[in-house]
Amino acid sequence: MNTATQANRNVVTLVVQHKVRAQALAEYESWLKRTVSAARHQPGHLDVNVIRPDDGGRHFTTVVRFADASLLQAWVNSAERQALVSQVLPLLEDGDHTQVHDDPEFWFTPPSTSAAQPPRWKQALLTYLVICPMTMVIPQLLAPLFARYPQLGGPITGNLIVNLFVILPVVFYIMPWVTRRCANWLRG
Repeated sequence: MNTATQANRNVVTLVVQHKVRAQALAEYESWLKRTVSAARHQPGHLDVNVIRPDDGGRHFTTVVRFADASLLQAWVNSAERQALVSQVLPLLEDGDHTQVHDDPEFWFTPPSTSAAQPPRWKQALLTYLVICPMTMVIPQLLAPLFARYPQLGGPITGNLIVNLFVILPVVFYIMPWVTRRCANWLRG
């Protein structure tokens, strides 16, 4: 196993769920900006996504990715994060709920332990329906770049660049969004 593959296997995800008191939404948004900024400065931090509620909702989900479990644990245990959690607790209805995911099937992990994992065929079909169009569109979008800079369009570098532009949006944006939209079908 090469180093890049091993590094990808070490990535862990912290999912933080908060139900904000109605009167505290503006204050929570301010706290959230400070917290996201603090997390971004931590060693091993890779990415953070905030899933805001639909109109009128108060459930926020923050997804934070770290390079490995020890770096995530250092952030979770840090005095800085503990102080941030103490600040936010009065703004919440149900407290600070966190889960750590280190499995590649995180997209399909049910929100509660009593829920069943979606059937594999549904996971595969949904993944196919997301990735297939990306693998057809992205090379077309990158064709002008490869035409202008032929050294980037070689068999290895071209594939690496195309894969980067397919994988990153799929992992960080598209699959989380699609799985939320298809949750009833996945679990039905």
